[in-house]
Amino acid sequence: MFLRMISRPLLAKVKETTGIVGLDVVPNAREVLIGLYNKTLKEIQAVPEDEGYRKAVESFTRHRLKVCQEEEDWEMIEKRLGCGQVEELIEEARDELTLIGKMIARKSYGILHFLSANVCSLSCRRVAEWDPWGVPDDYECEVIENDAPIPKHVPQHRPGPLPEEFYKTLEALSKKDEPKVTSGDPQIKE
Repeated sequence: MFLRMISRPLLAKVKETTGIVGLDVVPNAREVLIGLYNKTLKEIQAVPEDEGYRKAVESFTRHRLKVCQEEEDWEMIEKRLGCGQVEELIEEARDELTLIGKMIARKSYGILHFLSANVCSLSCRRVAEWDPWGVPDDYECEVIENDAPIPKHVPQHRPGPLPEEFYKTLEALSKKDEPKVTSGDPQIKE
């Protein structure tokens, strides 16, 4: 009897599934999150202090780390953060670490500051450094002129005909100041 009283609450806290295909349950999610958040805070130090990206990452990572350190239960962590399941938070933290590495390698973290600067003061060197998508300089986008035939691979939107009632109403408006009622509803006169 005593074992049942003790073991039931413990078993109730074990998550069996995330309910998300391909996302497995992480039994020690709290510890994994604390480790990932600490690593994120360490790696973001390579980004200059005045960059908005660093400030944003540090802010939400410190908040999430604090919640994980204060709460022992995964359900409370999920409830307080309100950002999904702990397994999803682990995926987000791993993705953020990957992004930090890419941002540092490409020095892309400064692009927001770079774009907000005066266009006249842009340096060509800085523009040449930022190439996040790897699009070649000689790439030309296909432009369709007004009278050019549309290629078959481009979807076309052709709306259907308007209802007959629309044309009757339009005709009535063009003839009189007061529109003709065609819906069968009685017209209220004041």
